[in-house]
Amino acid sequence: MISLADARRVGGGDINEAYEVRLPDGRRAFVKTRAGAPPGEYATEAAGLRWLADSGAVRVPAVIEATDEHLALAWVEAGPTDPEALGRALAGLHRAGAPAFGALAPGAPGPFRIGPLEFPGEAGEHWPRFYAEHRLLVALQRAGLSPGGRRAVEAVCERIEDLAGPAEPPARLHGDLWSGNVHGGHLIDPAAYGGHREIDLAMLRLFGSPGAGFLAAYEEVAPLAPGHEDRLGLYQLLPLLVHAALFGGGYAGSAERAARRYAG
Repeated sequence: MISLADARRVGGGDINEAYEVRLPDGRRAFVKTRAGAPPGEYATEAAGLRWLADSGAVRVPAVIEATDEHLALAWVEAGPTDPEALGRALAGLHRAGAPAFGALAPGAPGPFRIGPLEFPGEAGEHWPRFYAEHRLLVALQRAGLSPGGRRAVEAVCERIEDLAGPAEPPARLHGDLWSGNVHGGHLIDPAAYGGHREIDLAMLRLFGSPGAGFLAAYEEVAPLAPGHEDRLGLYQLLPLLVHAALFGGGYAGSAERAARRYAG
């Protein structure tokens, strides 16, 4: 059992506290923890990391220990990430697939969470309905949008069959793939599940850019369906609603503007 008695506090996100710990064998570990974390949260993240690694396509930190109190991972040094290598790796991850839309990693106790925000709902075979009912409308409940913004998101959900793009099999998603979760060529802090691959790609472009050559390298491995650029804002709507729910500020307005573009 890892002890935080001699741990050193480090930067590590907006929700958890993060520490560097020296293990008895001399290895360094990254430990995240917070008071009141719900049972199963860290075990679910650990299962997600293993599932991503099992794709054979991406690098993730090795799991050392997962309890209800903390998650301990092998230390990963910061460093540059090659955009083209990231594109090919992410395409390979997505092609590894998932049993259904909303399916969690094998052994994950669940439920699905992004940070402390919980998304109940059963896995299914119909992506547009799953995205509308079990992602957008759930996040909307906590996002603090204006009445007009709420109506715009609800209108998007009503039109989702026409908006979501051509049918695709479930991809194996990182699930919370902003640029800060690409660390030294590793993917960290996943909220892994089976979903539409354009969500990972859209979020990666929401808070920065994956770099020149990323998308072309991705499409060398896994070409995207026509119209994916037109769907960019549709799939950025989910992380915008999540950020509005978790952090407030201007995210609610950004989510409303994204929804109005697709509300018809």
